[in-house]
Amino acid sequence: MKSLVVKIQKAWRMWRRSGFLGGIKIGFGYVATFFRAFFVGSGDVLFISSGVGDAAYYRTHNVAEELGLHGFRASTTISDNPFLPKLVDKFQIFVFQRVVVNKNVKEAIRRIKQQKKEIIFETDDLVYDPKYLKYMDYFQRISPAEQEEYKNGIGAEIVDDPYVKVCTTTVAYLAEKLREKGKRVIIVPNKFSEYELELADKIIKKQKISDGFVKIIYSSGTLSHNKDFATIKNVLADILKKHKNAKLLLMGPLDIPNDISLPKGQVEIIPRVSRDELYTQLYRADINLVPLEIGNPFCESKSAIKFTEAAVVGVPSVVVRNQTFSEAVKDGVDGFLADNPEEWKDKIERLIENEKLRKEIGKNAREKVIKMYSNRNSRNDEYYEYLKNKMKS
Repeated sequence: MKSLVVKIQKAWRMWRRSGFLGGIKIGFGYVATFFRAFFVGSGDVLFISSGVGDAAYYRTHNVAEELGLHGFRASTTISDNPFLPKLVDKFQIFVFQRVVVNKNVKEAIRRIKQQKKEIIFETDDLVYDPKYLKYMDYFQRISPAEQEEYKNGIGAEIVDDPYVKVCTTTVAYLAEKLREKGKRVIIVPNKFSEYELELADKIIKKQKISDGFVKIIYSSGTLSHNKDFATIKNVLADILKKHKNAKLLLMGPLDIPNDISLPKGQVEIIPRVSRDELYTQLYRADINLVPLEIGNPFCESKSAIKFTEAAVVGVPSVVVRNQTFSEAVKDGVDGFLADNPEEWKDKIERLIENEKLRKEIGKNAREKVIKMYSNRNSRNDEYYEYLKNKMKS
């Protein structure tokens, strides 16, 4: 019941921020995904997530597709599926992705252990460990019911279970945090599905509509990015005042700081959009920005997804110079790295002033993403071999 309350509260918050029509569109998508999660057959690997949002999409749906391309039979479902315990008989490996343990999950885990089958803990964030809550910017702004889940650690009972020997995650920084718990960790990067690549192909075939502005986009994604945006707010204010042909697109949930003044007519607010619409909005832009707080463990744990999502539609990015993005981006070749206001300003302005450079960087970024971050070109032998070894013949 408590889990249902949390989901309703999250849905209501999304609805308010997306507007009436936007909320209906996103809501229908979530409902359809939710009900599809109840129709599960049998196979080798079952991915269980706590919801149907972006994290679940990338870390369960897309990874299941990747495994399918490599000969595995993989399916996805949600932790609230009342038939979850019965599905234990139909699969051999169970991947729990950021799952809050409830009675349903407990019974499923009991049966998995009874049958001596494999459990893998999966996370793309530090939410499993309550000691990092002090770094979570939006913790005080969520409902008491949501706070209670975070205080216990999302998936803490699973990752701390001695029965669970292996974890999967997105990036090296987060892998090191999980290894501190004595686990073997396999990095499984976020990759694009066939559907997303086909969608991106269709989008980039369309001619961009120019209104005379060089458009700079910042997509916040969730409530947790206010402090990230604040790290470059003054830089952006100065750039917009200097470059009258530049326009800032602010997409998703974001509270614009009161202590900056952005020129009127050079800022466009875009409510949260559906996943399909996300790529269309990114393609409208000429430059993508990915700032994050330096030294914040939650931020350091983020994947390079904000770079890859823009790159797949050929939009160049200026991104924070941290471990994850330094591993994903080759500075000056398929993107730009920045770690101080002067560097952010210099690299954004270089892209504003040089259309040829924007196209070259965007082209290189798209080629990298298709080669390294797509299911069709996936190659993760360590992961595949581990799964094969855990499957009963």
